[in-house]
Amino acid sequence: MTAQTETLAPPDALSLAGRLFRSRLIVGTGKYATFPLMREALEASGCEIVTVAVRRVNLTDRSKESLLDFLPPGVTVLPNTAGCFTAEEAVRAARLGREVGLSEWVKLEVLSDPETLLPDNEELLCATRTLVSEGFTVFPYTSDDPVVCRKLEEAGAAAVMPLGAPIGSGLGIQNPNNIAMILDRAKVPVIVDAGVGTASDACIAMELGVAAVLMNTGIASARDPVRMAAAMRDGVAAGRAACLAGRIPRRRYGSPSSPTEGVVK
Repeated sequence: MTAQTETLAPPDALSLAGRLFRSRLIVGTGKYATFPLMREALEASGCEIVTVAVRRVNLTDRSKESLLDFLPPGVTVLPNTAGCFTAEEAVRAARLGREVGLSEWVKLEVLSDPETLLPDNEELLCATRTLVSEGFTVFPYTSDDPVVCRKLEEAGAAAVMPLGAPIGSGLGIQNPNNIAMILDRAKVPVIVDAGVGTASDACIAMELGVAAVLMNTGIASARDPVRMAAAMRDGVAAGRAACLAGRIPRRRYGSPSSPTEGVVK
């Protein structure tokens, strides 16, 4: 499936920078044991957007095998500046992705250190401003800080992508209250990026009201990546449906499920 035009919007479409998608699951392409396994998992996930690390993929020598050759037909490629630790490095990687014809969209990562893999938000803001000024559509990976997300939006980000937990940790959504605050204030889509370990984590993220969930390790490093990809697909769909349905209020005490008036005594 490919992105739809605004006039052919499917029900409850995900809208990103003027393009519409049926799937609200975005999947990375790293860490798979083989490229054929990656393709099978991507197909099972139903995703329509895949991230590709610009600095870790063969982009120039088309005579050699590349993961790009194994992507399902019709998917939208979102270049990723993974592995960059300064704004300068990230901007250079984004430019390279555009120069080789990948996309003017970019998932922007500027990491603080190789151990925590947490974002360096000061460098991230700098890179966002530069790339927006150069005509890129920027999707920045950031901390779950409502203030930083607001600044990224003001800098021109097409969406904000707060982490659920550190990259590859599988810890799930660690601070749902911060995600909720970001959602309260954001005027652009909010996408949870990183930390999702299993389908229930994806479901929880979607129940909070985010527009989409992005993941890689949770699928690629699962014992059965293809089965996990399908589970993540279903978890995202269930969470979205629950968000739209509206959960009941939490109560301190029980509430009878049957009417108490007019009962036979």
